[in-house]
Amino acid sequence: MYQQYFKRLLDILFSIFLLIITSWIFILLILLYVITFNVPVFFVQERIGQRNIAFRMLKFRTLKLSHEHDRRFALGNALRFLSLDELPQIVNVLKGDMSLIGPRPLPVEYLPLFSIEQKKRHNVKPGITGWAQVNGRNSVSWRTKFKFDLMYVQNVSFLFDLKIVVKTILVLLSFKKDTSLFEKKFTGSDGE
Repeated sequence: MYQQYFKRLLDILFSIFLLIITSWIFILLILLYVITFNVPVFFVQERIGQRNIAFRMLKFRTLKLSHEHDRRFALGNALRFLSLDELPQIVNVLKGDMSLIGPRPLPVEYLPLFSIEQKKRHNVKPGITGWAQVNGRNSVSWRTKFKFDLMYVQNVSFLFDLKIVVKTILVLLSFKKDTSLFEKKFTGSDGE
């Protein structure tokens, strides 16, 4: 009942609320991108959604478009550190491509590499945050991430989502170093 009806309703209500209270951050960041000549503002990438259907995920762009060795820039580094680069995904939640909570959406190039068991992570909508994100994020192996994802898929509930929201806030407030740029690509098999 929760997963079929109330989760989507909560996603819509909280997304609207988040968009209202963060609209000033969106405006400020867009201005900063323009002023520092770091356009385009958004990074759009095809990701795997529910039932293995691809969608276009939004993020604030945190890397230069050039092919230099080091593509990072100051504003992008700050957004990654504060996890603000994920904010535009609220739009994906409103559109129904994503949920606030669920397994992180992965690039479409990974789809042929998943085992039948790993594909079960796509039985639910992908999320901005999830059980794997609050339990190690990029510091754990792919196998462990998938284990957390499947644990979430099998136990979706309001209380579980609430627990993830609380843990997400604690993780964000810990200001841990972002290591996503150094994450190994998933190459298939068991995800080691």
